[in-house]
Amino acid sequence: MADYACLIVEDSPMMRQLLVFALARVKNLKVTEADDGVDALRKLATTKFDIIITDINMPIMDGLKLVKRIRSDAQHKDTPIVIITTEGSQEDRQRALQLGANAYITKPIQAPQVIAKVKELLKFELRSGRRDRPRASPRRGSRP
Repeated sequence: MADYACLIVEDSPMMRQLLVFALARVKNLKVTEADDGVDALRKLATTKFDIIITDINMPIMDGLKLVKRIRSDAQHKDTPIVIITTEGSQEDRQRALQLGANAYITKPIQAPQVIAKVKELLKFELRSGRRDRPRASPRRGSRP
């Protein structure tokens, strides 16, 4: 059973699969996928996630609106959020971080960079012989 739950919000099926494949290397992490911000909010209504990875440019509800909604929700306001996007300007980065994102990664992504950021935000520790072992007990929310 996974100790941590990750929600990937990305409208591109190919990019979503790339992220799922990369994060499959992180032991004890269960990944759930959402097609856009509205789909993500539906999943957030029924499941507690330990980390959220989202794109900015998506139909229906973009990633910045999603970050704003998550930060205004008492149940999810402290959940780490990683933005992964093609928007590389300093203004876009600052806006995302001001809205409450914890990290901002510009595409094209490198799997080790994403894995390292997820582990950092979930407080994973890499020790010789004790790889992928969490430092603290994982947060437990109301999971189905």
